[in-house]
Amino acid sequence: MLGNFSYVNPTKLYFGKDALSFLPGELANYGDRVALVYGGGSIKRNGIYDQVMDILKQAGKEVIEISGVMSNPTSDKLVEGVKIAREGKVDFILAVGGGSCCDYAKALSVSVHYDGDPWDKYFLKMEEPDCEIVPVGCVLTMAGTGSEMNAGSVITNHEQKLKIGHVFGEEVMPRFSILNPEFTMTVPQYQMISGIYDMFNHICEQYFSGDDDNSSDYLAEGLMRSVIHSSRIAVKNPKNYEARSNLMWDATWALNTLIGEGKTQDWMVHMLGQAAGAITNAAHGMTLAAVSLPYYRHILPYGLPKFKRFAVNVWNVQTEGKTDEEIAREGLSVMESWMKELGLVMNLTDLGATEEMIPDIVKATIILNGGYKTLTTEEVEEILKESL
Repeated sequence: MLGNFSYVNPTKLYFGKDALSFLPGELANYGDRVALVYGGGSIKRNGIYDQVMDILKQAGKEVIEISGVMSNPTSDKLVEGVKIAREGKVDFILAVGGGSCCDYAKALSVSVHYDGDPWDKYFLKMEEPDCEIVPVGCVLTMAGTGSEMNAGSVITNHEQKLKIGHVFGEEVMPRFSILNPEFTMTVPQYQMISGIYDMFNHICEQYFSGDDDNSSDYLAEGLMRSVIHSSRIAVKNPKNYEARSNLMWDATWALNTLIGEGKTQDWMVHMLGQAAGAITNAAHGMTLAAVSLPYYRHILPYGLPKFKRFAVNVWNVQTEGKTDEEIAREGLSVMESWMKELGLVMNLTDLGATEEMIPDIVKATIILNGGYKTLTTEEVEEILKESL
């Protein structure tokens, strides 16, 4: 490994069927006024809300509810939550739901005690918090984002047609996260599949960078093979606990910063997908799936050795009698077959995008330079058109 880095991850995880039983012990470490953050009400239908509320009441907590967090949390929703949290004088935030709830809770945590516009400070200017941060805990119900063990938060501003992620410092990471794989069985198949590709692409974003021999890439390959194996089982039998538990654990380790250490990292698929999501409001994992292959086929010549390695080590492509480029492209073809096997959306058109939207999506795309090719604006437009 050639990179220099420091590594710390303060989030404590409780994993397994009995994970929720550890919530009372954690709640004892925080104040009495808890903001309970959740989405559209699915946790009420599946019983998780009642389980969590019983624990909060038994712990003597006063609960201030912030419900209705959408799959792509908005800046308007953040402002609404700040108002509720301030009026409730909350001293702890408990997110119960998927990655969107965890992302929202972290954005809320740095905004409750900030007097200005959090969208402007944290997501446009990318400044760090200089105010009191409200601690966050998570009860996860969907595997995919890895938000339960990182400091990232993605917020959408529909008025400005932007969807931006900010990776804060370790002080914003959840203090603890509760991961019961059975809870992930409550989400619809579409969301499960979307989450599977989200976690897989998180690994790819870190993998497709650098040309040195480093431990991070070996870890990434193992995680990718695990996702591929377990995803096939879960799609056929969503109630398979072993597959769902593996996917939940894979998602956490895909984006808790471990496999990115010593790497420059790419993240252009996320920039393209988030820009498309800002315009269409489509599911995050599906926007990533729609733009991935056009992007990877575009940059393949610039990172050919890594794409060849990806084909061989992740997809078991045979090398005999083939050029390096043929091997690499076959790897992407096998990946495409797997994506279709899962039932992923493979183009932006099916997510509601039109050619007329392309200029707005291009404008919303942040161009990064950590991967094998720094794109021009013209290349961004070309890739997006190929994604339709």
